[in-house]
Amino acid sequence: MSALLLQLAEARRHSRPFGIASICSAHPSVLHAAIRRAKKCDRKVLIEATCNQVNHLGGYTGMTPADFRAFVENICREEGLAFEQVILGGDHLGPNPWRGEEPSVAMAKAEAMVEAYVAAGFSKLHLDTSMACAGEPAALAESVIAERAARLCAVAETAAARLGLPKPLYVLGTEVPVPGGADHVLDSVEPTRPEAAEATIAYHRELFEKAGLTDAFSRVIAFVVQPGVEFGSDNVIAYDREKAANLAAVLNNHPDLVFEAHSTDYQSGQALRDLVLDGFPILKVGPWLTFAYREALYGLDMIAAELVANYGGRRLRDRMEALLTADPRDWRGHYHGNEGELALQRHYSYSDRIRYYWNRPEAQAAVKDLKEALAGRTIPETLFHQYLPTLPPSLASQAMEDILIAAVDQVVSLYDAAAGDPA
Repeated sequence: MSALLLQLAEARRHSRPFGIASICSAHPSVLHAAIRRAKKCDRKVLIEATCNQVNHLGGYTGMTPADFRAFVENICREEGLAFEQVILGGDHLGPNPWRGEEPSVAMAKAEAMVEAYVAAGFSKLHLDTSMACAGEPAALAESVIAERAARLCAVAETAAARLGLPKPLYVLGTEVPVPGGADHVLDSVEPTRPEAAEATIAYHRELFEKAGLTDAFSRVIAFVVQPGVEFGSDNVIAYDREKAANLAAVLNNHPDLVFEAHSTDYQSGQALRDLVLDGFPILKVGPWLTFAYREALYGLDMIAAELVANYGGRRLRDRMEALLTADPRDWRGHYHGNEGELALQRHYSYSDRIRYYWNRPEAQAAVKDLKEALAGRTIPETLFHQYLPTLPPSLASQAMEDILIAAVDQVVSLYDAAAGDPA
């Protein structure tokens, strides 16, 4: 159990709020960036795997929770960070990967997944049972969501007790944004109504107590609500403190809780800090991290086209386009428009569905090819600045992987600054 996460509500009560970024990614460059920054700043880092990325059946990364833990441990060794500085979390743990199946089947798989997360030592579990399964209405009743969350919690509690592991901390909620952002242009997003947040907390408290999970409910650190932040494929809805004020005031009735803010990607540093100050100190970020990675890769692709004889045009981008169009399952249905608009979204969308492709052999080969093309070459600072203008020119002499990590670190550092330091 992480003492740091337990301090979030206490710090808010004493008017000394601090926050923590939740790094929701399984990409190695992203994790190197987050862990390198934790080492540099001598602070803990919260790394969360999502149910689609990592589950007991492998997820789209091919990793089980135990595999993911080993993966993070190895990066910690490479970066020189003690693994004790890492808080492992599971995000959106529920039937989401199997929502096309009957509820009983999907929930059975969700239970097996939660057990695997606990067994692998994940200490923060976001239980998300808000999605409908086959044959169910799109919007589930809050009582159904809470009952299913209690079922998953019971599995987690039993697994922890059987294995002699610390009891997990939990995040609950019913108004959960879609993982990875919305799939359409947004005009506005309304914060969760205060009465709805109160009802959600009450429903879960009641059903957990009925299930004999009163002790587990005492370890619920946060509820997921919508503070009014979201991003679609082409635009971002910025945080509005005034609109969220009534929702934030709900926490005055629940001094042992905070709110967890999902989809905080692409917010300004000030907006992220305001979220922390207003009671949303757990800041989820995912697509923005791999967006920054892709942006830097494509900049380096342009540099190689200018610098390396016979490299050709935008070789990396073209190979990714071939991969994306040959297998559209991870972006089709999320992007909309004519062929030209779809082509742009495949590569440049805020939703960053291209992140699902970086671990594929074709993409890895394309990235390796770019690294080999630039290996041993000195990039002129002027050329570096042309295609990577937000990065320090001094990075032009660094290895490509360090450039990519630095690009991701620009995002991580923004969250670090917004979080502040524990008092």
